[in-house]
Amino acid sequence: MALEAKRPTMSNSRRGFYVRMKLLHKHAGPQQQEKKKNLCFRYYKCLLWFSLSLYFFSSYFITHKPIPLSRTQDSKSKTVVSRTLFESSNSTLNQQNKNVNRGLLKDLKVYIYELPSKYNTDWLANERCSNHLFASEVAIHKALSNSLDVRTFDPYEADFFFVPVYVSCNFSTVNGFPAIGHARSLLSSAVHLISSNYPFWNRSQGSDHVFVASHDYGACFHAMEERAAEDGIPEFLKRSIILQTFGVKFDHPCQDVENVVIPPFISPESVQTTLEKYPLTGRRDIWAFFRGKMEVHPKNISGRYYSKKVRTVIWRKYSGDPRFYLRRHRFAGYQSEIARSVFCLCPLGWAPWSPRLVESIALGCVPVIIADGIRLPFPTAVRWSDISLTVAEKDVADLGTLLDDVAASNLSAIQKNLWAPDVRRALLFNDRVQEGDATWHVLSALAQKLGRSSRTGRLSDQ
Repeated sequence: MALEAKRPTMSNSRRGFYVRMKLLHKHAGPQQQEKKKNLCFRYYKCLLWFSLSLYFFSSYFITHKPIPLSRTQDSKSKTVVSRTLFESSNSTLNQQNKNVNRGLLKDLKVYIYELPSKYNTDWLANERCSNHLFASEVAIHKALSNSLDVRTFDPYEADFFFVPVYVSCNFSTVNGFPAIGHARSLLSSAVHLISSNYPFWNRSQGSDHVFVASHDYGACFHAMEERAAEDGIPEFLKRSIILQTFGVKFDHPCQDVENVVIPPFISPESVQTTLEKYPLTGRRDIWAFFRGKMEVHPKNISGRYYSKKVRTVIWRKYSGDPRFYLRRHRFAGYQSEIARSVFCLCPLGWAPWSPRLVESIALGCVPVIIADGIRLPFPTAVRWSDISLTVAEKDVADLGTLLDDVAASNLSAIQKNLWAPDVRRALLFNDRVQEGDATWHVLSALAQKLGRSSRTGRLSDQ
């Protein structure tokens, strides 16, 4: 039953009203039932959508936990390295980063710990810190910091973790040489800091963490081989990856760790300046060149034989030979001498490696490597046998004859290979990563070690 009340329709000029009241039966008609079903469907659809959204939203925060804030007094009292470290002079940084071939690096991502400045940038107060032969620790940090397509600010998407600690900038006030007696304690402190305040070291025991050890005997941190071998690599670093200038082809305690052999640092700016004055294909009026420490009496005050007597033999045998330009004292413009030379002698010192190797190649002088068993950087990129000569330490007295033979046979072929731009590029560090440069080859080597990455392991398990 229904009750209806209507008011007669009024004219168009007047508004009317219509009131209808209806008493409905407790069972609605088919049309009303259909509306009720649609309303219930919309209700449950909204409820399902809300539940799924809440699930995915909460899952994101579970897997992307915020980085713990530092709980140490030290990290509160010291300023940390800013994200913009080293970037202020690169106004076109984002465009320049396109130089990196991401495909070849397998989309590698590196997270850089922002440590208190006492671990790195405080040392830069001394200008030598970023320019001496051990400065690859600074150069790699700088290049990674400035290359935003390789660097990530999200540690949860990182393949590797770079720990920027400078240990080679503590220059002795006595002789000016880097003193590294503090290296172990400084690195231990840094590892304690990151393992206490971040989860990433502990989850892998440091196996995906990268350090630079650019001193004589790498992560053994001593200039004398016997003492370095005796001390060995600190236990806390033995699971990590070490970028080191030291490398030999036989077993040695100072490379008993996952490592990548890197070149010593030579300023690319100084190389470019020298090449502008002395082009690669210019006149080379020095036949064989060496400037450096050559002891007349090889057994020094420490009782050790420097260079295993190799440099002493060179001096004694060839100092009077007009073909050999040998000098025992330092000279600020020695790069010009390299650029004027055909052969550059690269004998071992205390350690087998030498910055002369990189300087010779960069300036187009054929390096003569005299260091038995040396392991050279980036062998897949630099074909060392095509651009250099290797002379056994026992044969150094026959050096003149050996160089004569090369000069009469395949010198032109060696120089052609040596002067290729990609060879020089591979051994020099730039302010930002460029395809084919030294830091790029470091990253390429790391890309071959992705099995050590916790992130890669998690992705492969999914």
